[in-house]
Amino acid sequence: MPDKKTKKNQPPDRFFDRDLSWLSFNARVLAEAQRESVPLMERIRFLSIYSSNLDEFYRVRVPALMALQTLATKSGGRDLVDVLPDVTQTIHTQQEQFGQTMITQILPALLRHNIRLLYHSPIPDVILPAVHDAFAHDAATFLHIIPLPERTDFFPENNTLYLVIAHADPDGTERISLVRVPTHHLPRFYSFHHGGMQYILFLEDIIRANLSKAFGEDRILACHSFKVTRDAELDLNDEFEGNLAKKIERKITQRELGFATRFLHEPGIPPHILAYLKKQLGLKKATFVQGGAHHNLKDLASLPLKDPSFSYAPWTTRPYIPHNPEGSLCEEIRERDILLHPPYHTYHAVLRFFNEASIDPYVTRIYVTLYRVAHDSRIAHALINAARNGKKVTVFVELKARFDEANNLHWMKKMKASGVQVIQSLPGLKVHAKMAMLKRKTVTGTEYLGLLATGNFNESTARFYTDHILFTAHQPMLLEIEKVFRFLKQKRRPGATPSIAFRYLLVGQFNLQQQFLQLIEREIAFARKGIPAAITIKLNNLEDKVLISKLYDASRAGVHVSLIVRSVCCLIPGVPGMSENITVRRIIDRYLEHGRVFIFRNAGDEEIFLGSADWMNRNIYRRVEVCFPLRDSALKTIVKNMLQWQLQDTEQAVILDDHLQNIPVTRPPGVAPVRSQQQIAEMI
Repeated sequence: MPDKKTKKNQPPDRFFDRDLSWLSFNARVLAEAQRESVPLMERIRFLSIYSSNLDEFYRVRVPALMALQTLATKSGGRDLVDVLPDVTQTIHTQQEQFGQTMITQILPALLRHNIRLLYHSPIPDVILPAVHDAFAHDAATFLHIIPLPERTDFFPENNTLYLVIAHADPDGTERISLVRVPTHHLPRFYSFHHGGMQYILFLEDIIRANLSKAFGEDRILACHSFKVTRDAELDLNDEFEGNLAKKIERKITQRELGFATRFLHEPGIPPHILAYLKKQLGLKKATFVQGGAHHNLKDLASLPLKDPSFSYAPWTTRPYIPHNPEGSLCEEIRERDILLHPPYHTYHAVLRFFNEASIDPYVTRIYVTLYRVAHDSRIAHALINAARNGKKVTVFVELKARFDEANNLHWMKKMKASGVQVIQSLPGLKVHAKMAMLKRKTVTGTEYLGLLATGNFNESTARFYTDHILFTAHQPMLLEIEKVFRFLKQKRRPGATPSIAFRYLLVGQFNLQQQFLQLIEREIAFARKGIPAAITIKLNNLEDKVLISKLYDASRAGVHVSLIVRSVCCLIPGVPGMSENITVRRIIDRYLEHGRVFIFRNAGDEEIFLGSADWMNRNIYRRVEVCFPLRDSALKTIVKNMLQWQLQDTEQAVILDDHLQNIPVTRPPGVAPVRSQQQIAEMI
């Protein structure tokens, strides 16, 4: 640690704002949609991802910023910094870029392939008969008209598309009605062909073109689209009494009725109609945002485009090939650690691990944590089958996994009904660890076999999330996993139970933050002795100021710190006297970078940890996380090579500068291009 005098004389540590940093990441997603070298449908998918990300931002982060703004106003701005104006301006700028990308790049590119996406454009006469037919056969089935004066209690659902229609009866009296666009029942896009051209229409535009059929003699004065985004935070109380599952079920329903954070509307709505909607729909606290004629553009990912050239050619995924295909996976795990890297590897070995356990007569117990369960989870089915086969199965289901609560509840009930012992969510503490363990009878007693991962046990997301999964029979480490499960079964806060000692695992709420601080401090000590010191860390998000400040200390001491941070990064790199020895890269490519990797040079005897934990406040202070060491030198080399390619990426990586800008990597003349995900795919 620097001495007190040094600390006193050095400039104070500074940090990026979390929300502005996240918007910088979303700008990087948007930039990928603007790259002409990216296949057309992939560019459209990046627009879809950008839109989906922004919806979640308004649901999760904007409510907190609105509360912060209120507190800052009440305190006179003395103690709190109100960043909402900067956030709003940043989003406005990005939304303009989004619209320009659609109009000047995507639509012309589609037209060159004889495809017209009718985006902010009238319906050509040549397809009107087909459009009227589609309305009569499809949309009319679900068309629900809500006359507002008669339905003052109407409540717009979260992120659901509506049309507000001003219409006049034969006497000239103006009325306001709403129509819910039935995307819950029908496709968002309809495709029509005429004269060698494919026309793609939004469902709401088909409805607009047929409104007169629904309003009889009334004259349509105006029709505009809008949607309401609502607060998504569950805000569960830190209680231990009561049935948490029932509480969460109630909260899920309440969340869809949360207060409005955004009213996104089409331009041109007359001011008196906006004022009327604000009053009638209870939108006094919402931010009114003028967008385009079409909202929920996350649906762009479902555009009916069939040309294979519009998408990336698939990379071959490699299954794990057992040394003895007729033997069991468990036998191979006993012999050596196995490390898989989905989606470069298929997920078959993970499914096989649980399938074998469900029928192996020597397996007596199965333990597993489930954070985000697949919709039709093969793993959950295997666990149910294991319980039916007489094995004791203990599953921790995290019911507070945001936006997956309902699905997790469904599987929790199904597993309990089949005899699985389900440990419900701990109030006030999320369990984000990714671990599973088997107990097997052997001639000499009991052996443990386990899985530790950086990502969820979810075969659906494993197709496009890059993660690392360790199969191991290292008994001391697996005994520590059993300690974690024992703690979870007690359902107590860490402070309410005797401290648990861990030698191998870094466990959130026990030793994770302290151990990372010590590992960084060790590199600082080496640097001060003149021994080369380096830290390489890959994360999804970096926010915790305690750990960031320790990385600043490492930089000041001469430790070279290389960071790969996908989205939120509150560390400011490249600042003299604070972080001049720290670089931050972001990588956006066809797979979502999701693995967490921590490499400490340790004077040449490198230590490598993988795990579930980002360095966010929530991960460090409010979650049970597990990080684990790699012991096998060959596996260490593979992981080091993967990160080295990512640090050398010249095609999909950007460097984050000290102003939150994503700076493209400059490839020196004569240097071959490096696309890290492709390099890794070829290696695997």
